[in-house]
Amino acid sequence: MSIPIYIALAALTSFIIRALPLTLIRKPIQNTFIQSFLYYVPYVTLSVMTFPTILHATNNPMAGSVALIVGIVLSWLGASLFQVALACCLLVWFLI
Repeated sequence: MSIPIYIALAALTSFIIRALPLTLIRKPIQNTFIQSFLYYVPYVTLSVMTFPTILHATNNPMAGSVALIVGIVLSWLGASLFQVALACCLLVWFLI
């Protein structure tokens, strides 16, 4: 197959995934399980994409693991996003 066909199939698939819910679901979703599921989908997707990158961003997975734990602790203690990111970056820099 040629590249334009691949692009067309990818565009069609993406369009169908986005257009079908808009055309088939016209009423508000009443089921609390489905509402809860849809509420957490963005968070889970972001976590699934981010977590492996944190561990494998450097050639030293131990540094990534330590930075992840420190970042979780700092955010749990109320540090801002900038403070957590800065602390984790500096920690990885010193550990490598």
